[in-house]
Amino acid sequence: MSVQLGMPMPPSGSAAGSTESSAAGSAASGVAVPPPRPAGTPAGLWDRYGRRATDMRLSLTDKCNLRCTYCMPAEGLEWLSKQAVMTKDEIVRIVRIGVNALGVRELRLTGGEPLVRADLVDIIAGIRADHPDLPISMTTNGVGLDKKAAALKAAGLTRINVSLDSLHEETFTKLTRRPFLDRVLAGVDAAWAAGLGPVKLNAVLMRGINDAESPDLLEWALGRGYELRFIEQMPLDADHGWTRRNMITAAEIRELLSRDFMLGTDPRERDGAPAERFEVRRRDTATGEATGPVLGTVGIIASVTEPFCSDCRRTRITAEGKIMSCLFSREEFDLLGLLREGATDDQLASRWQDAMWVKPKAHGMDHTGLGAADFVQPDRSMSAIGG
Repeated sequence: MSVQLGMPMPPSGSAAGSTESSAAGSAASGVAVPPPRPAGTPAGLWDRYGRRATDMRLSLTDKCNLRCTYCMPAEGLEWLSKQAVMTKDEIVRIVRIGVNALGVRELRLTGGEPLVRADLVDIIAGIRADHPDLPISMTTNGVGLDKKAAALKAAGLTRINVSLDSLHEETFTKLTRRPFLDRVLAGVDAAWAAGLGPVKLNAVLMRGINDAESPDLLEWALGRGYELRFIEQMPLDADHGWTRRNMITAAEIRELLSRDFMLGTDPRERDGAPAERFEVRRRDTATGEATGPVLGTVGIIASVTEPFCSDCRRTRITAEGKIMSCLFSREEFDLLGLLREGATDDQLASRWQDAMWVKPKAHGMDHTGLGAADFVQPDRSMSAIGG
């Protein structure tokens, strides 16, 4: 059977992809089990819309040592128990299945905050031993990275993404509710020194808080050779306070940066990447035109206003081993429980394929539309899902 591009969503109540059928297929324990994909579907993590997931995002923990306003409440969240979270050996096995059986070509370790796991270096070393050529990146808030960057590189980490929303202590503390800016900056520098490059920085702009700082943040990143990506705030905050009206859009970000810079099309293929990249030149204040050489690049991840769902290549595994086919899915399918029951690699791979086959078309729905009337925000925040 060939994959049909643009295959429509099954009608309500059909076997493939409906919430009702998934619930009907649940195990006796009440854990959701995806309906079986049609016979003859190709190998790999395909969905009904002709997309194949080759980029794996795996969360190591739901815990975090910051309390960013766009992610979690000031008092934090109720963390998973240690027993509920995947062990090192379970993580290594799941990655092995993804790479060897299902065509995963790159891995991003996420959280929560991955650095809070005491066995982080051992996890990376275990994955690297199995996959000498697999690109392994990690997203972190950078707190404590200065002490671990060299060990992470030695264990086999390829590169790193660091969340950095402001270079000003007061703004940083307001956004993260923690006075750790100096520690984050030390971590960024340590990652660069350890060879975890290209070092990428992720910034979420919040209206009236750090949006006016965006040109200065880009200036700082360009001067140090870091790749900055601005991310539209998404409805993944634990407080459910997000509104489309209040978020800073990609168009506004480009306008903010135009104060000092000219953005031109990056000639490289996007190749399924979430960020649209732009070449950056300085703007001549007298003429308003670009002047001088390309200083570097900047990326904008516009999940809300300029979605890229049609070319999504990501599959997500939460810290407790649940498969999330879409960042905004309201259904999750258990992989870790099946593993702990003694399932074979083939059985685990088949469960994973079934879960990805029913991936929503976009934003957890059959159409794009974050903030639309029919959009329902996931119960989990970003820290609990794993970005």
